[in-house]
Amino acid sequence: MGEAPQVQVCQACSIIPKKTRGCNRCQRCFNKVLKESSTTLKVVSYIFISVGSLSMAMGFLGCIGAIYEIRCLLGLYFTCLLLILIAQVTAGVLIYFQRDRLKHEMSNIIKGMLVNYTGQNRTTEHTWDYVQRTMKCCGWTGPGNWSENVWIRNSSVSMYPCSCRNETLPGTDVKETGLCEHLSNILPVYETGCMHSVEGWLLENCGVILGICVGVAVIELLGMILSICLCKSVVQEDYTKVPKY
Repeated sequence: MGEAPQVQVCQACSIIPKKTRGCNRCQRCFNKVLKESSTTLKVVSYIFISVGSLSMAMGFLGCIGAIYEIRCLLGLYFTCLLLILIAQVTAGVLIYFQRDRLKHEMSNIIKGMLVNYTGQNRTTEHTWDYVQRTMKCCGWTGPGNWSENVWIRNSSVSMYPCSCRNETLPGTDVKETGLCEHLSNILPVYETGCMHSVEGWLLENCGVILGICVGVAVIELLGMILSICLCKSVVQEDYTKVPKY
């Protein structure tokens, strides 16, 4: 079986050929990822889309309520902000207590993708190639995960994923995607699994991630406080003082 076709990819979106100017088709990445992802990732993605849409509508209603001093819209704006904040806190708690289950789910997704990896122009494959190149890792728990790959297992020549190529070791030319052939018994690949690299990256940037989450929560709290203050400051007409004829 011959070598899998090589495709040069754009660094910005990891799936579009470089000859495509400006990666103008990168907006299709999300839809392709959803089609190839698990049900859990699809549900989470649609939840984020729903929250974003609700936030846009809520902001528009809040602006209308502030401009025209409509207490009903200001109250609705406060209520929506409160619900979103509660949902975010709940999601954070669930992620923390379900982290082992999420880790297992992610492991199954990655290992399944490695088994069926072909090097063709598929979003998930080139995204994983980008992860391996940038984090200098190979496989999920290690390079041994690639031994289950259909192409590598059934090939008449020794092959390895090009994105795992350790440039400090002697071997063939460095390629960004696909499967490469090697002649020596020692694979010129990274020995560290990407699971450890991803966990290390999360721990290293934990402060930044928490800072962003706290910043978003503070902005939402400020929005809630301002909306309720503005709602209270809106003068209501006292119709009981209007003379009756």
